[in-house]
Order: sequence, then C-alpha cells, then structure tokens
Amino acid sequence: MRQLRSWLVPAAVIALGVAAHRLAHATQSGAQSPVFVEHPDHVQIGLTSRARWENLVNPYAGNAKRAEEGAKLFVSYNCMDCHGADGSGAMGPSLQDGRWHFGGTPGDIFQSIYEGRPDGMPSWGGRIGDDQIWRLVTYVQTLDKGHAVTTENFTGKTIDRGGR
Repeated sequence: MRQLRSWLVPAAVIALGVAAHRLAHATQSGAQSPVFVEHPDHVQIGLTSRARWENLVNPYAGNAKRAEEGAKLFVSYNCMDCHGADGSGAMGPSLQDGRWHFGGTPGDIFQSIYEGRPDGMPSWGGRIGDDQIWRLVTYVQTLDKGHAVTTENFTGKTIDRGGR
C-alpha cells in the first residue's frame, strides 16, 4: 500500500499538469478575439452617452412648488457654494446666463447633476433620489434670466462673456 501511494501522488501531479497544459493549448489555439457587447451603458473612454438622457422629460416642468423645493435643495446640497447665490456663478459656472457647457435641456441638466462633470461637478446620482434631481432641474431652469455675466480669466483681466 505504501508503494502504491509513493508513485500515485507524483503520477496524479503529472497527469494534472498534462491536462492543464493541453487545456491551455487548446484554448489558445481556438481562442477568438473578445466580442464587444453593445449596451447603452458601455461608453467609449472619454465620451459620454447621450442616448440615455436626451429624451428625458422633466415631470415637474413649470411646477412652482417643485421649483421652490429645488431652491431649498440647491442650498442644502451646497450647490450655491460653487454656482453662487441664485446661480449667479462663483467657482462653478453661472446658471443665469442661458449658456450651457454640457447642454441646457432638462435631460442634459439631469445628466450633469446625476453623473457630474469633469473639473469639479460631483456626481449626485445614487446619493440623492431622481425626484430630488428633477426638483433641482426645475429650479435651475428658473434661474436663466438672460444676464450677460462677466467673469475674470486667469490673467485677472475682466472680460465680457455675455454675447448678447
């Protein structure tokens, strides 16, 4: 029995090694390139997917009560720290001048709040509910007063960015 065990363990190790080698070789020779599965959440690096957002409709559009609630959320979630009081602009862009870097449709604004934006805008999706994001969108859309906002560029020189 002892002799059987002494050669059985090395034989099993060798057999497993040969099987692993054959399996690896068979996988490599018959390997196909990976297949990309197209899905709305698969986005090429550096690009955003617009299809998911572009047809969204604000369920609170024109609802003054929801806009008022959005104004309270704007303060509660510290939006005014970056966008200024009443969205006048500060460290973040003004929301009063009707110029939107990432688009000003309800879906675009929802996406900006939900996913965040490069260089500062945090992602709120998953942290607050969609209904609260829609209240913020409703409020933000009331801020466009057609103001010609002036800003300072990095040299300190004041430039007019109103375009009106």
